Amino acid sequence: MKPSEIPVNNEDLLRLAFRHRSAAEDSVRDSYERLEFFGDSVLGLVIAEYLYDRFPCWDQGMLSKAKATLVQEAPLAEAAERLGFDRYIQLGTNEEDRGANRPSILADVFEAVVGAIYLDQGLDRARWFVLESLQDALDRVARGEIAPDDYKSRLQEVTQARWKNTPSYRVVADEGPSHDRLFKVEVLLGDEVMGTGKGRSKKEAEQAAAKSALELIERAEASRYLREDNEYV
Repeated sequence: MKPSEIPVNNEDLLRLAFRHRSAAEDSVRDSYERLEFFGDSVLGLVIAEYLYDRFPCWDQGMLSKAKATLVQEAPLAEAAERLGFDRYIQLGTNEEDRGANRPSILADVFEAVVGAIYLDQGLDRARWFVLESLQDALDRVARGEIAPDDYKSRLQEVTQARWKNTPSYRVVADEGPSHDRLFKVEVLLGDEVMGTGKGRSKKEAEQAAAKSALELIERAEASRYLREDNEYV
């Protein structure tokens, strides 16, 4: 798919969706990062709606796992590469040697394009683009191929079952040069920090933070059981 075939009439908005921060004069206003943030929410809504309608017998836990499987880096990058997005991504000179076909960049651009379509054409058109582009991944989920290492979904299941609460994530650090960013993320339950994680993308850092929180919960459980056993010695 060429940029001219993407359902966006606003050419400036479309160019913005393909411009990496390394190629932007102002990394906030002139790169795809704000569109990526917005598109991530649109993508989540479309996928959640699709799964809710398509699988009426799935409970909340199964729906969460399936959603996380679909909106993670790998299937988004796969779709972006298949659509040829890597040929149109604008990179700065310090990024060109590493190429535009890195999964983290491809996934970010996919989300930015979704955001651009929504802003220019509305939800129906964005929904069509997402479901068409991710059809292969949707088919895999329908066959039961759901990622086993989705720590975010597992943590959400645990916190909802035990504390009737859903964890939230926040970026606390964004380190390194533009061509080698490292994100640090905290996962919170209410106001309490349960874990931290680092990664080359925000999604990767969130998964690492969720894994850290699960390990903390497991250690706390093991300690509690040990104390209870000792009471009966």
